[in-house]
Amino acid sequence: MIKNNVIGLDLAKNIFHLVSFNAELKQIKKKVKRADLLSYIANLPVSIIGMEACGGSHYWAREIKKLGHEVVLLNARYVKGFVVGNKNDYNDAEAIWTATHQPKRRTVSLKTLEQQDIQMLHRLRQSTVDERTAVANRIRGFLGEWGIVLPIGINQLRTHLTEIIEDAENGLSVISRNLFAKQLEKFKELDKTIKEYDKQIDQLCIQSELCQRFVEVPGIGAITATMAASDIGDGKGYTKSKNYAASLGIVPKQHTSGDKVVLLGISKRGNGYLRTLLIHGARSVLKNCQGKTDTLSRWLQALIERRGFNKAAVALANKNARILWVMATQNKRYEVRSADVVMS
Repeated sequence: MIKNNVIGLDLAKNIFHLVSFNAELKQIKKKVKRADLLSYIANLPVSIIGMEACGGSHYWAREIKKLGHEVVLLNARYVKGFVVGNKNDYNDAEAIWTATHQPKRRTVSLKTLEQQDIQMLHRLRQSTVDERTAVANRIRGFLGEWGIVLPIGINQLRTHLTEIIEDAENGLSVISRNLFAKQLEKFKELDKTIKEYDKQIDQLCIQSELCQRFVEVPGIGAITATMAASDIGDGKGYTKSKNYAASLGIVPKQHTSGDKVVLLGISKRGNGYLRTLLIHGARSVLKNCQGKTDTLSRWLQALIERRGFNKAAVALANKNARILWVMATQNKRYEVRSADVVMS
């Protein structure tokens, strides 16, 4: 049934477009400047306002909720399927209006300022790690032009580059030696920045009771715990733990027709950064499970034997995602002996 008090809001930097329909299903369009958006919405009757989850959407959702409206944040990929005709702002707003009415709409949980702070910290750390990797690869490439090849690994670069710069017999010119020294200085500065971010993340983990419970799960450290806590929030955006795991893309894609069920590789949807953290953490657990006799280790050993190491890592990452959701939503702790969560 179509509700008359639903508005599709297409967010932008400066000009926002709103679409709704009256009782006679006549389309109502409105274009509003950024400075006037909140005052315009404040004068509307209490409504359900649908928006795509995008840059700035959580800010606008919080501000609009303060005005008494209900806000629905929709997955942008989900909304795309409802666009009719050519792409323009009004058609996008109409697609949001249509998607908001769907009984199985794909929504995104509204994030608090604290959740956004944590995610910003993680993004800055990861971008710095990527920058350091780029510098390391650039150094290796230039050294190769001089016939110098370093062993694989960031630590090998740290160990050998200073020696190479100081070695007067390796054929480096004065100019190249100075340039390598500057690259080494930049590399060390990035190292320092990453360590500072790590300290901040460790401190946030210590201060959070939820994160302290999360790190009890095998394969979950401070970085994964804080990121998962900021992503899950109160967990009300998902009705089941398996839905949360699916939102992270650590479930198989399906290509099913009739009675023929075909499962492909993992879907890789949603938060790719958190998915990567969960899988890397799972790999570390798998590498150390051999010879252990606890319930989890025995399950992993059998799983590796049946399905191989990589699929076992994804299976454990899926299991951990579901466990974290239960721990967050039901205030439970992890029980190491049974590899399950039990009431505190």
